[in-house]
Amino acid sequence: MIQRPNIIFIVADDLGFADLGCYGGRDAAFGPVSPVLDGLAARGMRFTDGYANSPVCSPTRFALMTARYQYRLRGAAEEPINSKSRGSATLGLPPEHPTLPSLLRAAGYRTALVGKWHLGYPPAFGPLRSGYEEFFGPLSGGVDYFTHCDSRGTHDLYSGDEEKAEHGYLTDLFSQRAVDYVERMGGQEAPFFLSLHYTAPHWPWETRDDADVAPQVSDNLFHLDGGNIETYRRMLHHMDEGIGWVMAALEKKGIVDNTLVVFTSDNGGERFSDNWPLVGGKMDLTEGGIRVPWIAHWPAMVPPGSESAQHCMTMDWSATMLDAAGVPPDAAFPPDGISLLPVLRDPAARFPRSLHWRMNHRDQRALRDGDWKYLRVDGNDYLFNIPADARERANRARREPERLAAMRADWEAWNATMPPIPSDATVSLGYSAKDMPQR
Repeated sequence: MIQRPNIIFIVADDLGFADLGCYGGRDAAFGPVSPVLDGLAARGMRFTDGYANSPVCSPTRFALMTARYQYRLRGAAEEPINSKSRGSATLGLPPEHPTLPSLLRAAGYRTALVGKWHLGYPPAFGPLRSGYEEFFGPLSGGVDYFTHCDSRGTHDLYSGDEEKAEHGYLTDLFSQRAVDYVERMGGQEAPFFLSLHYTAPHWPWETRDDADVAPQVSDNLFHLDGGNIETYRRMLHHMDEGIGWVMAALEKKGIVDNTLVVFTSDNGGERFSDNWPLVGGKMDLTEGGIRVPWIAHWPAMVPPGSESAQHCMTMDWSATMLDAAGVPPDAAFPPDGISLLPVLRDPAARFPRSLHWRMNHRDQRALRDGDWKYLRVDGNDYLFNIPADARERANRARREPERLAAMRADWEAWNATMPPIPSDATVSLGYSAKDMPQR
């Protein structure tokens, strides 16, 4: 009988589908970019058709926390929540809503968030109000890696509810704090749930050696005049190293075998990401905006070197973690996520899974059902066979009008079960075609 596992949920920020070596990513000038994550995939399970709940950060995090479609909550209609919402009592994750950490905590798990929150600001919202016992990280979407200030110049690094001044490179601070948590909690009678939500490789483009860049971007963290592929890859490598420190801590405590470590990204890649062979990126419902790396490492359960083509999205990880812990969802908030535990046990296991998305930005909608994907962008409807055409270049809509009509009707029926997009919902774009050419 496998005991209830410890769980570490690692989420990267704006990671491209092919940024990691195990997803086809190329080496950097300094060598392999992601040897630790590549090793976790080799010793665990790699999903080829794993998706984010949204192509932008905070909506995905609503789904991650609730195991439900993010569209059910008002705050998730923001694309994304921005720093102007400080003090809002509506734009955030309601503390009364059951969450993955609150349900686990009620069942005896110790819980902590190290890293990005991005689900609303105090006093109405915050990690300690939504199930986490401990919190270390920023509340907003993006902060400088050295000053730890947000896009408005406000210092944004907290320990619990208290603002915390720390010296150091943010990615390393997260990794070190995660190691400390494993060392404190590992081996105790109660299992632990650790959310390790990096800001890497989100802008600004700063490696450990780029402290001199911080003053240059203090008035615009989008860093539109900086960065390059090598800097981006080095930022990924710093994150990968930190994950290696966490894995070493699990080994040291003797608990790695019965710890479920999950790695994914909140959405597809941004300007320096490698999304090959996919098209688009962050903010797009084309594959490059929503298909992301998915890795599961759990030696007591997951066969090493396994791969799955099961269709799944972020909220399925949340349902899986509850299932693995033997914790039922709140009956008043039934999950939209589906547990992947049978797939983790047997990589050959598959079940039908239709996936739905919508975006206020560019009036986008998408449905993935089997091999087919229905997509609408700017009022144009498309139909793609994804296994045959992952780049979504061969539009089959005119050739197969009946299939298009059926999938459109499916999406419309699903959308009718969700609250409409509020008229005051905002779309926050950091740059446009005036700053760089469109993809």
